[in-house]
Amino acid sequence: MKLSAILSSTILAAAVALPMAAQASADKPVLGFSIDDLRVERWARDRDYFIAAAKELGAEVIVTSADANEQKQVNQVENLISQKVDAIAVVPMNSQVFGEVIDEAHKAGIKIVSYDRLILNADEDAYISFDNERVGFLQAEAVLKAVPEGNYYMLGGAPTDNNAKLLRAGQEKALQAAVDAGKVKVIGSQWVKEWSPTEALSIMENALTAANNKIDAVVASNDGTAGGAIQALAAQGLAGKVAISGQDADLAAIKRVIEGTQTVTVYKPLQLIASEAAKLSVKLVKGEPVEYSAKLDNGMKQVDSVLLTPIPLTKENVMKVVEDGFYTKEQVEGK
Repeated sequence: MKLSAILSSTILAAAVALPMAAQASADKPVLGFSIDDLRVERWARDRDYFIAAAKELGAEVIVTSADANEQKQVNQVENLISQKVDAIAVVPMNSQVFGEVIDEAHKAGIKIVSYDRLILNADEDAYISFDNERVGFLQAEAVLKAVPEGNYYMLGGAPTDNNAKLLRAGQEKALQAAVDAGKVKVIGSQWVKEWSPTEALSIMENALTAANNKIDAVVASNDGTAGGAIQALAAQGLAGKVAISGQDADLAAIKRVIEGTQTVTVYKPLQLIASEAAKLSVKLVKGEPVEYSAKLDNGMKQVDSVLLTPIPLTKENVMKVVEDGFYTKEQVEGK
């Protein structure tokens, strides 16, 4: 997208221009944005939108990427604290490891926002995400509509990601009645480490072998794992014959939905979450009131939360991503 290209230089410039000990203020806040893995397409978009929104609010942003290494991410958050930022939005690689570093941030007067994934057993100030249980429900609901009866396989997300559990809860809610009625049989279920498409491919290959290819639907928890599973299905001549879900509206997934090899991707308008997260962070810094929509239990406290509404995309409405400017028509059509 054009926005990514425009902002990439801005990100680098901001990172270089900010001093190592930024003296932040409520008038011109400095925000940290700790991302678990910028190699994932989705997070690069969040980064760009977050920086753009923060800039409009008069804030600067320091972005870090842990490249899917949980200890590296903790170290990066500690470094942001040492740089005296005002607030840090964290996309946690492992939701369980931030308790001590958040306490350290609070001692330094720094606000912490859980971004998209709820940090567990810690004292974060707020959480913002799409309603992940609703995302899971929409995934399974779309697959069930496409294949009302048959053998289902549940392909979960990373076991270290609390969102994966929320997605599964929503998926099970959508399927429960069909399972109870004997229409749907869940023949297997597995979590996918680090949301790895390669591991999803391997899991799906093994599942197909064990089931003699008799799998009618796969409830996959994101587009990356769906892509790996579809690769395994394609090798058996089953791509497009087995219903499969995803989420994030990755470009490859949008193309698969159009081609018919993926049934649904749940679209979470990233400009919405990123811009709202920037606003939330700045409001926390300035002590301004925030309108929360829920409180979620993270094992230590009821976390004030802003939950946004996701949108399921099937072949019928998939071009919404073009209408929203998320992709161009040329990108979607592969021109």
